[in-house]
Amino acid sequence: MKIQSRGKFWGKTMLAGAALAGMLAFVGAPPARAENYDSCKHNIEKIDHKLHDAATHHGWNSPQADHWRHELNAERDRCWSKYHRWWDEDGQRWHTDHDWDEHDHEHGPDQH
Repeated sequence: MKIQSRGKFWGKTMLAGAALAGMLAFVGAPPARAENYDSCKHNIEKIDHKLHDAATHHGWNSPQADHWRHELNAERDRCWSKYHRWWDEDGQRWHTDHDWDEHDHEHGPDQH
């Protein structure tokens, strides 16, 4: 009787361990890709807005606007490197080609 109890104990222990391992595998799963794309989109929208604010208050050729232009290009590059896509805030669409113009925000929106 004692041998049979020991076998049941180890069987239940192994089953519980397998269930725990399975749950931990899902807990550590990365978030859905759409959320990551949304993060890129949000960051580009925010930086683009800050660039336009800096240009409005200090001019398109100001050091402040230049700083945000640099940040915008860096965020586009980060999104491209990670997801092979970047958000075009002015065109309101995703691009899947590395086709942004690093100088597209050097002048006002009507002066391209």
